[in-house]
Amino acid sequence: MDLKEIDPALELMKDFGRITSGMPALIEQMRKTAIFSDGSVPKKYKILTAAIWSISAKCEPCFKYYIQRAVEAGVTESELGEFLAVASTMGGCVGEMWALKAFKAFKDSDGKKASDQPPSCCK
Repeated sequence: MDLKEIDPALELMKDFGRITSGMPALIEQMRKTAIFSDGSVPKKYKILTAAIWSISAKCEPCFKYYIQRAVEAGVTESELGEFLAVASTMGGCVGEMWALKAFKAFKDSDGKKASDQPPSCCK
C-alpha cells in the first residue's frame, strides 16, 4: 500500500530517516523482532496486540498499518472482532469509536498488502 494512503506525512519517511540518524530503520528492526515474527505467540496475535495498542493511543495511521499487516498474517474477521472487543471494553465509548475506525480499516484493506515501511508517528 502507498504510505500516503495511510497518512500524507509518511511520504517524508526517507528524509525523516536521514535527519534522525536512521531511526525508522532501527524501529523497524525492533518491529521485525518483537511483532512480525512467530515465537511462543504467533505473529498474527502480536500484530493484533500492536493494533489495539495503536487504538488505545488513538494513532490512526498506526492502526491502519497494523490492521493491514494483520490481514496479511491471516487474521480472520472473527479474530479481529475479539481483539476489537477488548479495545472497546478497555476504552469505553472512546475506545469503541477507535475500534470501529480500526474495523473500517480492516474492511477497507480488502486484502491489500501494507508497505514494508510502517508509520513512525507515535511516541
